[in-house]
Amino acid sequence: MTDVTKDGYELEFEDTFEGERLDDTRWVAHYLPQWTTSAASAARHRVGGGRLRLLIEEDQPPWSPELEGGLRVSSLQTGVFAGPVGSTVGQHGRDSGAVVREAQRDVRLYTPHYGLVEMRAKATDDPRSMVALWMIGYEDRPERSAEICVCEIFGRDVGPDATRVGMGVHPFGDPAITEDFTVEPLPIDARDFHVYAAEWQPGQVSFFVDGRHVRTVPQAPDYPMQLMLNIYEFPGEPVAGERPYPKEFVVDYVRGYRPL
Repeated sequence: MTDVTKDGYELEFEDTFEGERLDDTRWVAHYLPQWTTSAASAARHRVGGGRLRLLIEEDQPPWSPELEGGLRVSSLQTGVFAGPVGSTVGQHGRDSGAVVREAQRDVRLYTPHYGLVEMRAKATDDPRSMVALWMIGYEDRPERSAEICVCEIFGRDVGPDATRVGMGVHPFGDPAITEDFTVEPLPIDARDFHVYAAEWQPGQVSFFVDGRHVRTVPQAPDYPMQLMLNIYEFPGEPVAGERPYPKEFVVDYVRGYRPL
């Protein structure tokens, strides 16, 4: 396959971010809230003019100092699954020793099992930031915890003539998946809008940028997964080229298609 097409698919999830508020029938505006507090996991964001802006603001608290130090995150996700307070049951625990700190209501807004996911967005070139669209298993049982990374872009890897874009799969606790993640140099300036997509099929995941095939991974998770859409700021002293606050990830649309 050289180009991504919609043949054989139908649209089942779409957010073009019209209006002035985030649609809570599509998104949970928190990042892995079971492992931290509601305040620390809450996304800073704005919606308007047909755009979503995920923000890192100067007064934003770290997501979880106990687990990841000063890392700050603004993230949306399309599901939440966690065990009772004090348990280690929950999505994307990654053997970190995390325990559930606040009770969560199970939420399942969009959890496809195969399909095509795409996003039109522009990244930041802030050297302490990273933006991403990825998918994780809806239920974080050890065998259902792999990740499909549609795209991952560090600001330090963004330039006017080329950008290094991460894509692939991570197994975490899924014994059926082996690590297969690469960072691909592409002739794009990710500060402009581009379309990033993954076609997830039985036995393989193919990755595309602006409709053109970049690579295919010959394996695939076989269970429902949810979307994760976020901007991170990594801790540390100010560095050359750092952008002023708020640091932002601008998203034009996110769409999901299911096989016919």
